[in-house]
Amino acid sequence: MKELSILLIDDEPNQLEVLKSYLSRRGHTIYTALNGRLGIDIIKEFQIDMVITDFRMPEMTGLEVLKQISVINPEIDVVLVTAYGNVDQAVDIMKSGAYDYLSKPVDLDELTNLIKRVGEKKLLIRENELLKNQLKEKFKVDSIISQSGKMEDVLNLTGRVAASKAAVLIRGESGTGKELIAKAIHFASKRSEKPFVTVNVAALSENLIESELFGHVKGAFTGATNIRTGRFEEADGGTVFIDEVGDVPLNIQVKLLRAIQFGEIQKLGSSNPINVDIRILAATHRNIEEMIEAGEFREDLYYRLNVVTINAPSLRERKGDIPLLIEHFIKKYAKINEKEVEGITSEAFDKLMKYNFPGNVRELENIIERSVILAREKMISEDELPLQLEVSFEKSLIDPNDLDHPYEEKMKAYETELIKEALKRTEGNQSAAARLLDISERHLRSRLERIGLKNKK
Repeated sequence: MKELSILLIDDEPNQLEVLKSYLSRRGHTIYTALNGRLGIDIIKEFQIDMVITDFRMPEMTGLEVLKQISVINPEIDVVLVTAYGNVDQAVDIMKSGAYDYLSKPVDLDELTNLIKRVGEKKLLIRENELLKNQLKEKFKVDSIISQSGKMEDVLNLTGRVAASKAAVLIRGESGTGKELIAKAIHFASKRSEKPFVTVNVAALSENLIESELFGHVKGAFTGATNIRTGRFEEADGGTVFIDEVGDVPLNIQVKLLRAIQFGEIQKLGSSNPINVDIRILAATHRNIEEMIEAGEFREDLYYRLNVVTINAPSLRERKGDIPLLIEHFIKKYAKINEKEVEGITSEAFDKLMKYNFPGNVRELENIIERSVILAREKMISEDELPLQLEVSFEKSLIDPNDLDHPYEEKMKAYETELIKEALKRTEGNQSAAARLLDISERHLRSRLERIGLKNKK
């Protein structure tokens, strides 16, 4: 049982002494007062977890003590002791905000169980506070790994928008850390003590999205055997992060707009409105403007969501962050997997720096996790990197969005892939390949020699 600091208030000295002796032997710190006024003085001077007070006392009743304690420190749990069987008093006590009540004469086993419940509740509250503080630390803006200019601009905007109530639309490719930015906004905001609830629309079937967002009543559809609380209701007072908002169907976009405009939702199958106080953060990798033109996304909803836009850069746009991210992920997964991996060889590092990372930070993390698990030595080598890195490196050279390689190198890579494909389709027949490419065979042989493929099959 958790040891508590307990104040006993009773105008009967013998009762005080019996309870003090019993509770002290069980490790609790006990204070006593012969009336409510003295009890209030003790509460003002010492740290008290719990108060057990008699209901009927001269000068100040137990209910009056309870009311004063709720003003001084509402975190203190108050238990009132009342005459046995007085139901009306018990109801008044609980309505006034007492944790519980005990009947006279006090059953010591019942008292022990009650104190145990209070201790467990306080321990749970403290653990939750610790967890919240850890989450705040983990997701605060300056804990996001970055040293590149583009990402620093994003973090600066994230910090500035956090204190507002504005809806934020976070845009960027998959794997760029859009949810991490959303969490940083929430935990830096005034809503940080309230829930942060994520809805990944892309992971839901169309007929489940409305129920997931707003909940449903019993019988709303086949299989709805119970009432369901939706994510908006769960997040009341906090933040809802809608991931891949571009996938929300048009018919549900109307209800989403109403929730943002009026703070009002309706459970599926119900006509009764429910008021909610939430902040909306949304993310997408899709081109919403094109969707609006195609009639696939409501323009009025777009403007409601897009009060502030944050563009999460791709990893190829922030390559200066790759060394920091590699170091961070090696430490993380070496600890998780209890491996003595300390770093990465220069050859393996060079290969990662040249890679284009279509899957962005998420892909880099996956590569490092795999490499740490497979590593035989303290340094990750080229052998521990996935084979698709080689193929993808060649593809990155011919990617028009990749501007990290010299022009001549990219043009040579493109020409090489073009000729390889033509030869593959013609089973190595150079004459046929030249016709397919609409060039002379002599020209093809010249290009083969130039790019180093003349003597290769």
